[in-house]
Amino acid sequence: MPVVVVESPAKAKTIEKYLGSDYRVLASFGHVRDLPPKDGSVDTDHDFDMKWEVAADSRKHLKAIKDALKDDQTLILATDPDREGEAISWHLLEALAPALKKGSAVSRVTFNAITKTAVTEAMAKPRQIDQPLVDAYLARRALDYLVGFKLSPVLWRKLPGAKSAGRVQSVCLRLIVDREMEIEAFKAREYWSVHARLATPGGDEYDATLVSLAGKKLDRFDLAAADQAAMALSAVASRDLKVASVAAKPASRNPWPPFMTSTLQQEASRKMGMGAKACMSAAQRLYEAGLITYMRTDGIDMAPEAVMAARDAIKAKFGDKYLPKSPRMYKNKAKNAQEAHECIRPTDMMLSPDKLKITAEDQRKLYDLIWKRTIASQMEAARMERTTVEIASPDDQIGLRATGQVMLFDGFLRVYDQGRDDDDGEDSARLPAITEGEAARLVAHAFDDELAKAREKGGDAVAAPAGLKAGPGLLVSDKAQAAARQHFTQPPPRYTEATLVKRMEELGIGRPSTYASIVTTIQDREYVRKDKNRLIAEDKGRLVTIFLLKYFPRYVSYDFTADLENELDEISAGDRLWREVLSRFWKDFSKALEGTSELRITEVLEAIDDALAPHLYPPRADGGDPRECPLCGQGRLNLKTARSGGAFIGCTNYPECRYTRPLSASDGEAPIGDRVLGEDAGDQISLKTGRFGPYVQRGEATEEAPKPPRASIPKGWEVATLDLDQAVQLLALPRPVGPHPEDGVLIEAGIGRFGPYVKHGSKYANIADVDEVFTIGMNRAVEVLAAKQTRGRAAAAAPLRELGEHPDGGPIQILGGKYGPYVKWAKVNATLPRDVTPEDLTVEQALELIAAKAAKSPSKAKKPAAKKAAPKTAAKKPAAKKPAAKKPAAKKPAAAKPEAE
Repeated sequence: MPVVVVESPAKAKTIEKYLGSDYRVLASFGHVRDLPPKDGSVDTDHDFDMKWEVAADSRKHLKAIKDALKDDQTLILATDPDREGEAISWHLLEALAPALKKGSAVSRVTFNAITKTAVTEAMAKPRQIDQPLVDAYLARRALDYLVGFKLSPVLWRKLPGAKSAGRVQSVCLRLIVDREMEIEAFKAREYWSVHARLATPGGDEYDATLVSLAGKKLDRFDLAAADQAAMALSAVASRDLKVASVAAKPASRNPWPPFMTSTLQQEASRKMGMGAKACMSAAQRLYEAGLITYMRTDGIDMAPEAVMAARDAIKAKFGDKYLPKSPRMYKNKAKNAQEAHECIRPTDMMLSPDKLKITAEDQRKLYDLIWKRTIASQMEAARMERTTVEIASPDDQIGLRATGQVMLFDGFLRVYDQGRDDDDGEDSARLPAITEGEAARLVAHAFDDELAKAREKGGDAVAAPAGLKAGPGLLVSDKAQAAARQHFTQPPPRYTEATLVKRMEELGIGRPSTYASIVTTIQDREYVRKDKNRLIAEDKGRLVTIFLLKYFPRYVSYDFTADLENELDEISAGDRLWREVLSRFWKDFSKALEGTSELRITEVLEAIDDALAPHLYPPRADGGDPRECPLCGQGRLNLKTARSGGAFIGCTNYPECRYTRPLSASDGEAPIGDRVLGEDAGDQISLKTGRFGPYVQRGEATEEAPKPPRASIPKGWEVATLDLDQAVQLLALPRPVGPHPEDGVLIEAGIGRFGPYVKHGSKYANIADVDEVFTIGMNRAVEVLAAKQTRGRAAAAAPLRELGEHPDGGPIQILGGKYGPYVKWAKVNATLPRDVTPEDLTVEQALELIAAKAAKSPSKAKKPAAKKAAPKTAAKKPAAKKPAAKKPAAKKPAAAKPEAE
């Protein structure tokens, strides 16, 4: 029977169900070949010949395919319908070539969705491998290899602590570093706004904002200080007001187009906090299960039959009024035609999320998002009425405005509303019925609660002129019918994964199949950290970026990277030759590499220090030298690198002066340097800052005691306010709590690598609060230790199934784990594939999973096999009727020794 090859077992199982017993469907488990991770895999001296290597894990999968081809030489390659899928098919054909006889039938089929209709239609229209797509893959793979294996060693040698560089990842990192520099260079600007609470003659209240003063329209910064805001506030509170005009304008909102890869990642991040990698993993599972179309696409168009199916679902679920007269058509804007497949949509529009039989929460939520976006994209527009009310004083010296909107028909918003990264300022407040010419009465005491809350929060209140009341950032008229609020301009927000992908898409950097891996890689390299869903550049990420900007500016240029992506797209379209693109790139890139061969580390640090000087050493308020050490006044500040790969600012007068401060210290932060906190027991207690942060020290280093007692400052403690008592407490740790009431062994409390703890002998138990280390008593300590011991002695879970004995000895079991069921034999734990249930797993499948897992960790497989030899020998002895041989086995006191200890 013909052999069909796909990437994954889950996909294979679904397709085999559709094709029936006439075909044999096997999985390649992704790529079967790759470039060996060593220098020379791309031969730049011989027209970029590439040396491929079959991965160890792939050999058994290739063997299974070769064995199947012995019965039938018909090979059908059905990998994913994109450049990467085409490359996998090409690699398979190259690796299987020796097993294929002359005249063998080899074909390529693609389908955008794993449904019976899509699969059977694709099988009826086979084609050959698309060589331009393969060429585009080869060019991309060679480029990434050359940058990684040629540029990364330069980083290692010239910039201590740097890990590696990447063709697209380094440009993505630059985006984050540039944004961080913008934020730190940002200077906030103050401005005020004035608001009033008004009432209609009927008593309905509404809010209005001051928009003109003294007959002049107010701009954002016209009220730049509290005194100006106070004058405007007094002017509003002292005048009668009347409605000058009421304008109601109809408005409509059209739905967003269906998802493509980038917009799906952005929306999953906004609405579910799901990273790009997690989003694509969940989408992959949905695709393999036949629930959605292919999830790596730049396209937003929808197949005509899918459009009609969506319209049928809308009519059935929501009625005719939610259905436009004609279908909505969305035009692709893809830069990369080869990835401009159909949009990401459900394969069955009638399968609403409430009918979905999926237990995985991430997949269920993502399907819900995709279904709603797709259905909404074909629904009627939302209709609303936007109202603007202008209020003025009789002398036209004061003008206020109230805005609001009324939803007349929700349309697509009944199903779906796109999330926003930042507030777009749209005013959706509801307004009461207001008539032109009616009086607008100021409502007394309307801002009393706001003033009270402002005062409760604390802080310095602004100075209040006569007739006004003040709180922090707030001025209120005497009768509290109007208020002035203080604002400060905000720096640009840090990127989230969603906004970063959006920016990369705008610049033309990367492609749908690469976004997730790019964002993940820069975090794995510790160049960037994620905090509250925002991406923050680490110091080592800054240094790498500045280094590349200094010595390889072209290769971290946004335009250059986008242009190169376009060239790769032209290769995939057959308009360029891939070796020519590589040759042109390598000619300039190799010269840039040669230009750094003579660089010394000190030169690199000086160059980075100079490049960062405006950021690291801003002008001082007193006009003094910004590089002068603020601690000793003699040394100069310069950039220093830490062993960890980070960096800090230190004094050239080291070790006499130990002043340091972080590289990324926020604007206005007090510098951290050595200072004496006081004396204790005749020793000087000092606060110091080292490469790993601030710490306290007892005494000074001497020849007799080169390492005096030290203690790091716990996380959450304010270094600026640290006093002598706190320092002495830290230096006294670990603190004895007392002897344990059961065995008399001392219990201690301290702060370790993993946070605050209590210790009893060799047993540790964490405690939540750092401050509790200094106050915890015996009862509480014993309770914490007992709770930890109880958790540690939880009973082992019973196996879900017993499969029998392994050929090498020992039981094979299926157990339930935190991440799903798995097969256990000896020390080998092999996770079950998602498409296999514990009830359906056979012994043969279990042995295959164990062998695959053991191949990755040979030591785990060998040790149990050696241990099984002894029981086998012992088992034979009773058969030979040698009971005497068993007696020593009963006398094994060694097994009891650990308990005696």
